[in-house]
Amino acid sequence: MPRENRKIVYKRILLKLSGESLMGRRGFGIDPDAANFIAREIKSVCALKVQVGIVVGGGNIFRGIEGNVNSIDRTSADYMGMLATVINSLALQSSLEKQGLSTRVQTSISMHEIAEPFIQRRAVRHLEKGRVVIFAGGTGNPYFTTDTAAALRAMEIRADVIMKATKVDGVYDRDPVKNREAKMYKKVSYIEVLTKNLKVMDATAISLCRDNLMPIIVFNMQKKGNVRDAVCGKKIGTYVGE
Repeated sequence: MPRENRKIVYKRILLKLSGESLMGRRGFGIDPDAANFIAREIKSVCALKVQVGIVVGGGNIFRGIEGNVNSIDRTSADYMGMLATVINSLALQSSLEKQGLSTRVQTSISMHEIAEPFIQRRAVRHLEKGRVVIFAGGTGNPYFTTDTAAALRAMEIRADVIMKATKVDGVYDRDPVKNREAKMYKKVSYIEVLTKNLKVMDATAISLCRDNLMPIIVFNMQKKGNVRDAVCGKKIGTYVGE
């Protein structure tokens, strides 16, 4: 059966990308090859008529909590981190448009010259028209992570699922990079994530998903075809839900 004829399980998704996913093999900044790989993966999903919203972090450029450690005021550091997400969003937008996709960047912080302000109804309308919408600037508030922003935007656009892209295959009981005996969960509940302090998303994001019954799929973004397989219902990564 051709891949294009697969049954779609999730028709509208919120893809959460880390800033590090754009870094590729570099130690800092944006690797064009990594951005282009992600863009091709997203294009393969859009070809199935899946509506795609994206939240991307800024850790490859600046992370607010690290700035706080380095004696930068936490509020200022968090705003700096939000601006880093805008840089990443514009880079991803460029890569997506090179793949022939129609896109919009919406920001929680007004910067009309380069992006639209976030307006929920407008975002949904863009998605309905087949445009990829990239949500930049986090929630627009300090002390909230881009994980929380992803959960919030997922609720606002009425996504079917949050797809959390990582560098490993799913959620493990221990760090799989440091411990070869780490075991991966195929399915885990919101409560287990919170009580076992599993590294999925931060507690605020998980609580928001739990309260609104928003499922999360944690998967390896670096494996070609994983996003497409996930929207088609293939059992990859870790499913987080009730």
